[in-house]
Amino acid sequence: MSTRHVVVVGGGVAGLTAALRLAESGVRVTLVEATARLGGKIQTGGDGIETGAEQFLMRTPDGGPSGAARLVADLELGDRLVHPALGAAGLWVDGRLHPMPTGTLMGVPGFSAALDGVATLADADRDLGVPVLSGQDVAVGDLVRSRLGGEVVEHLVDPLLGGVYAGRADLLSLQATIPNLYAALQTAHTLRDGVAASLVKRSAGGPVFGTLRGGLSRLVEALSQRLLDLGVAIHYGIPLRALDELDADAYVLACPAKPAAALLPPAVADLVGELDYASIGLVSMRLPGADLPALTGFLVPADQGLSIKAATFFSRKWEHLAGEPEAAVRVSVGRYGDVGALAMTDEALGAAVQADLAKVVGPLPAASAVRVTRWGGALPQYAPGHLDRVAEARALLGAGRKPVVLAGAAFDGVGIPVCIASGEKAAADLGEFVS
Repeated sequence: MSTRHVVVVGGGVAGLTAALRLAESGVRVTLVEATARLGGKIQTGGDGIETGAEQFLMRTPDGGPSGAARLVADLELGDRLVHPALGAAGLWVDGRLHPMPTGTLMGVPGFSAALDGVATLADADRDLGVPVLSGQDVAVGDLVRSRLGGEVVEHLVDPLLGGVYAGRADLLSLQATIPNLYAALQTAHTLRDGVAASLVKRSAGGPVFGTLRGGLSRLVEALSQRLLDLGVAIHYGIPLRALDELDADAYVLACPAKPAAALLPPAVADLVGELDYASIGLVSMRLPGADLPALTGFLVPADQGLSIKAATFFSRKWEHLAGEPEAAVRVSVGRYGDVGALAMTDEALGAAVQADLAKVVGPLPAASAVRVTRWGGALPQYAPGHLDRVAEARALLGAGRKPVVLAGAAFDGVGIPVCIASGEKAAADLGEFVS
């Protein structure tokens, strides 16, 4: 067993995974979490409806099992794994629900995508005899707008990216948000060729998404218990002001950018602290006897005049939640730079959301229960060049007196699988030092 001691700062899924892999290797681990609970943006309500992350991807872009799928198996939670009963979502454009176009990659259409009634495709995606990109990062919206037109950005790419990042396509890095497309465009001569190549790579069979029966908090509970079984010391309610407050041989920072920057040397802090965040709100409701469309939910582009940006019909989407007398629906509000809805009281926000929802799906019964969850500064906004800044920060930290590694959504991307993989890589990067 190693005599090394590693402190992991941050008890979200990236920090928990880093702590797990380090502890499994025989390292003494202390995990500190600034709040009173573990799990970060994973939190299941008492009614079984997620108040944070809802699901995870089952596969990586190249078709292999995702970090989440592997971790679920490692923690022997496979018997709780469930997949969507329905796979079709809608898109609210020009006053009606359209089927979400297939054959797209984060809304960027490939050759087979049919956009009738959703967007007009511009004819500017020409083969100029050279790759679309040559190493440089670009904003997703700028690239797609220049080749496929503004309507594709506003009505497809922006709502899909907004559903994941609560951000604007014109401000988000292609390399950080759609890395497989960025990679494909280093050789593809048109944008749609790059989409086609990326779609082929991710075409492995099997369900796309998964969750856990009983809620994703089961994953956090299983991780926490495994850490305790391995002797990891877990401390809650400890917002560190400096790393030397807890003596260790090495550190993993798996916390948001601003808290991480406060613990880092000035040159690194300047790079890490540039990252901005968007705030969102989630309004969950129970609707007795509601007649909902046969969809998993829908997205709403920002230019359609509604305050809501997405809705998920939990009791339609997930078979294990079907059959209940009250439909379970969760609606999302809040976009980067637009927090008007989040300034409302819970009561006013709940009423506004129900009114918007009725505009899309028709008259609704009065909700028997409404819950508002606010996530302030929840979702990182990766500006072009984000990954280069993270790489520079990591290089500077590599020259420090004690190893400090970075993990989590602030650095490597959002989503449960990406954060798990980031935590695993952080542990692996410390492997030689702590062995």
